[in-house]
Amino acid sequence: MSRVSAGAVIVISSHVVRGSVGNRAAVFALETLGHPVWALPTIVLPWHPGHGRSTRLTFNEADFDHAIDDLIAAPWLSEVRAVLSGYFGNAAQALSVARLVTALREKNPDLLYACDPVIGDAGGLYVPEATAEAIRDHLIPLASLATPNRYELAWLAGAPLEDNNAIMEAALALGPSRMLVTSAVPMMAGGIGNLYLSGRNALLAEHRSVEGAPNGLGDLLSAVFLSRLLSGMDEERALQLTTASVFEVLARAVKRGSNELTLAVDSASLSTPMAMVQLRHLVHPAQRKKK
Repeated sequence: MSRVSAGAVIVISSHVVRGSVGNRAAVFALETLGHPVWALPTIVLPWHPGHGRSTRLTFNEADFDHAIDDLIAAPWLSEVRAVLSGYFGNAAQALSVARLVTALREKNPDLLYACDPVIGDAGGLYVPEATAEAIRDHLIPLASLATPNRYELAWLAGAPLEDNNAIMEAALALGPSRMLVTSAVPMMAGGIGNLYLSGRNALLAEHRSVEGAPNGLGDLLSAVFLSRLLSGMDEERALQLTTASVFEVLARAVKRGSNELTLAVDSASLSTPMAMVQLRHLVHPAQRKKK
């Protein structure tokens, strides 16, 4: 894949000094797969807070908004084919990014916006509710693709999601034309699933669950799947390859005993994964309603 054909991606998320989460994971993946990246951090941390106390470096809301103004006015916007957003430091940043996506779409209606709503997990929200609400109300409606985990989708949709049918109904109700939900309900014993829903496909990609997973898998998955879509790959193949890449990177990091994804030494797994993935075709909600 050439850099020119791939197109540039603006990536907006957290940045850590050590580790492979947020922008560190997404930028590495996208550049490895051939995309020039414009990277804007929302916060800066020495490392992921899960490793222990770390100082949170933040940006003044007005300064962040002015940086968005600069991007909107940049003379190189014709390079940009997509925007990917992840973790936000506050609600105002989400509003600024909504303004950016809207402005870019006025210049390029085909702009692909991938929203990874990084707001929580099984333990609940780990961002202020105002930030989660800003993502739900201002960014999700603009998204070409959303990549929540099941718990994030449940919060965004305001409904418990105990099975994959409920996940698909919530995905349809929320609005983006494409949604990739991680931590979906697996059908294979000891597995974990990624559920993808679009107007055409309802797919479940599964692999075995791995204990002690490092952080950053969601950031990595969003970036790799976005790259596959930008390359023109069909949805089924894109899901299968993306799931294989992320599983392979995960399994290798855990085998090494690393508390971070080891992307630099596993970069080949992003472009040519060898891991086996079980792919299932589910009954699309639209098909059920026709019966």
